[in-house]
Amino acid sequence: MNYRDLGRTGIKVSEVGFGAWAIGGNRHGNSYGVTDDKVSIEALEKSLELGCNFYDTADAYGWGHSEELIGKAFKNKRDQVVIATKVGSDFYQGYGFQTFDEDYIRFALEKTFERLKTDYIDVYQLHNPPTEVIENERTYSVLLKLKNEGKIRAWGLSVRNSRDAQIALMVAKPDSLQVPYNIFAAGMETDLFPLATQVGCAIIAREPLSNGFLTGKYRLDASFEAGDIRKGWPRDFINARVQAAQRLGFLELNGSRSLAQAALQWVLRSSAVSAVIPGIKTPEHAEEDFRAPDAPKLTANELDKIEDLKRNKFGL
Repeated sequence: MNYRDLGRTGIKVSEVGFGAWAIGGNRHGNSYGVTDDKVSIEALEKSLELGCNFYDTADAYGWGHSEELIGKAFKNKRDQVVIATKVGSDFYQGYGFQTFDEDYIRFALEKTFERLKTDYIDVYQLHNPPTEVIENERTYSVLLKLKNEGKIRAWGLSVRNSRDAQIALMVAKPDSLQVPYNIFAAGMETDLFPLATQVGCAIIAREPLSNGFLTGKYRLDASFEAGDIRKGWPRDFINARVQAAQRLGFLELNGSRSLAQAALQWVLRSSAVSAVIPGIKTPEHAEEDFRAPDAPKLTANELDKIEDLKRNKFGL
């Protein structure tokens, strides 16, 4: 495993981190299907064994359950892991509520401490705030206070798009920005990454496998169970992702490099990216994803072919 600077924070993180959305389970919907807590703990333990020290979760994942599992897995190893979590999805009121005022954030942080069995968070992130919240300078005062109080080491935002990320950089210069970034969702290399690098803001790349489609395991008849966010997606959208992934099949190398590993390498080719956080549910996922940096490197010819496919919208 290789390690990178988390922007200007002074924190070192494994370049492949553990995306912990899925292990929250689908009890409350809005996840990636059924999980088994024993298997989830095994995946967390395997990831640490393989050199991962960066774990990204949110209090809303499984309505606290993802944080609880991380707290259980690492209760005696807190000094070995860097934990990033998120706040703002106010599940205490029910699904779909968002709250970003100081009183709520302080309340939510204390609940997060309880679940994670810790008294500090390494990276505390606002969870997909709307643009009007991002634009308001007062939004960030509580995060600065929490950092001064020693309750968080760094703070940032998880945002939906490059535009919101750029606004955050202009208004507040956060320590980190988490953005969706993968072969299908690119384009940030020219408009966002240089700005972030200039101010020392870490980029955390989420959804590097495009919600699982860049694993190459799905076919045109793919279906998803209740509680999986992909269940309600339009069939045309699913089929387009499946076909695009099939056209990247040349990146698989006879068992020595999977499509998922190639997709992770593609994200990590950018020095602006501090960490990529694929979603992991099982020890087998951990084995594959955390060994991505050791797989045969993408060649210049392969990178050119990827760019050609992107320019031609994968022929779709």
